[in-house]
Amino acid sequence: MFGLLAVLPLFGETFHYIANLRPLWMLSKAFPVLSLPLVLSLASYARFPMTRQIVLCFTWLVLSPSIAAIFYFNEGFFTGITAQVKLLPMLYFFSFLGLLVILRPSLKEIRRSFLFLGMLTVGVLILLWAIVPNRWYNTHYVFGAAPFFSADNRGHRIRMQMFFPIILLFYLYRRAFFEKNLACLAGAAVTFAVTLLIVKARSMIIGITVITMINTIFWARPLMRVGLLLSGPFAFMAMFSTGYLATTFNTSRDTGFDVRYITAQKATSFLGDSPLRWIFGVGTLSPTSKDTLVSYFHHFFFLADITWLGIVFEYGLVGALIFILFELRGMLFYSRLRRHVQDDFLDSLFDYIGYVLVISFFYPPTLAPGETAVILAIFAYTWRAGGFETPMPAAYDHNMHRPS
Repeated sequence: MFGLLAVLPLFGETFHYIANLRPLWMLSKAFPVLSLPLVLSLASYARFPMTRQIVLCFTWLVLSPSIAAIFYFNEGFFTGITAQVKLLPMLYFFSFLGLLVILRPSLKEIRRSFLFLGMLTVGVLILLWAIVPNRWYNTHYVFGAAPFFSADNRGHRIRMQMFFPIILLFYLYRRAFFEKNLACLAGAAVTFAVTLLIVKARSMIIGITVITMINTIFWARPLMRVGLLLSGPFAFMAMFSTGYLATTFNTSRDTGFDVRYITAQKATSFLGDSPLRWIFGVGTLSPTSKDTLVSYFHHFFFLADITWLGIVFEYGLVGALIFILFELRGMLFYSRLRRHVQDDFLDSLFDYIGYVLVISFFYPPTLAPGETAVILAIFAYTWRAGGFETPMPAAYDHNMHRPS
C-alpha cells in the first residue's frame, strides 16, 4: 500500500500545474514517460479490457493535429507532435495498470490509498489557508498564468488539483446517504467547503453540485424525487447567484469573458466555412515552435479558454467525439463491472467520470486526461482480478490479491 501511496499523486496529476513546487512539477511532467516501463509487466497477460480503444484514441489524437498543423501553421511534423505532450497522461491507463499488476493490491487497499490522499489534500489546504500570509497571494500575474497562491475577484485562493478530494467527497456522500452516517456527511461537507472557500474553482463547484444533485434524485423515493426535480434548478440558480459564484455566468470584463469571446471569434473565423477544418481540426503551435498562438492571432489566444471549441479547433469534431467516447467507454464498461461487484468506491470513480464530462464545458478534458486513464485502469484491473471474463461470473473477493 505504501508503494501505491507514494506514486498515486503523480498518476493523479496532483502537481501537474503547481509550478511553484519546481522539482515535483518537473517530475509530474516527465512521469508519463518515466512510468512507461511499467507497461512491460502487462506482456505476460491477456489483453485487458479497453486497451484497443485507448491505443487507437491516443494514436489519432496525437497524429491527426500534428499532420494538420503542417498545412495550417507550417509546423514540422515532429514539432507538431511535441504540442501533444499534454495527452501523454492518457498512457497512465497502461502504466498504472502495470503497477497494479506488479503490486497486486486488493480493492480495499486501492480505496484506502485514494481516500487517504483525499483527506491529506484537504488537510494540507486547510493548513495552508490558516498559515500563509496575505503577501504570498499573487495579485498581479501574466494573463494565462496560474500561480499556486493568487488573489482575484474571488478573493484569496489556492489552486490545487482536487482529483482525490472530489472522489473522497463522492464516496463520503454515498456512505452518508445510504448508511445515514453523520460522520461521513460531515466529511463530505468539509471537503465541499474547502473546495468552495479555499480552492474557489467555479467549475469544480458546478461539477460537484450537478453530480450530487443527479445522484440524490436517483436515490430518492418517488415522491421526494418529484420534489427534488422541481426544486433542484431553483436551488442551483440561488446558489450561483451569491458571492463569487455569481460571476460564473457573468459576461463582464472582470471575469475575462471578453478575452474568451474574442478568442472564440478568432478561432471560428480561422476554421471558416471549410468542412475539413471543422471535421479534422487545424492542429496548434507547439511550445517549442518559434511562434505562438498569442503572437499568431495578436491576442491572448488560449485554446483551453474556449473549452470544446478549442478542442474542435485543434482536433476537429472527430477528435472532440473521441474525447467524449474516452469518458463514455469507462462509464459503459463500469455498467458491466457493476453487475458483478457493487462497491461505493468504484461508484465514486464512476461519479468522477461524470464530473469530468460536466465540467468539460469550463475545464477541457485535455488538461488532465490522466485522471480518467487511472480510473479506467482500476476498472480493468478489478474486472480481471475478479475473474469476470469467464462465462459464469466468479464470486468477487474484496481481499483479492492476484489477477487471474
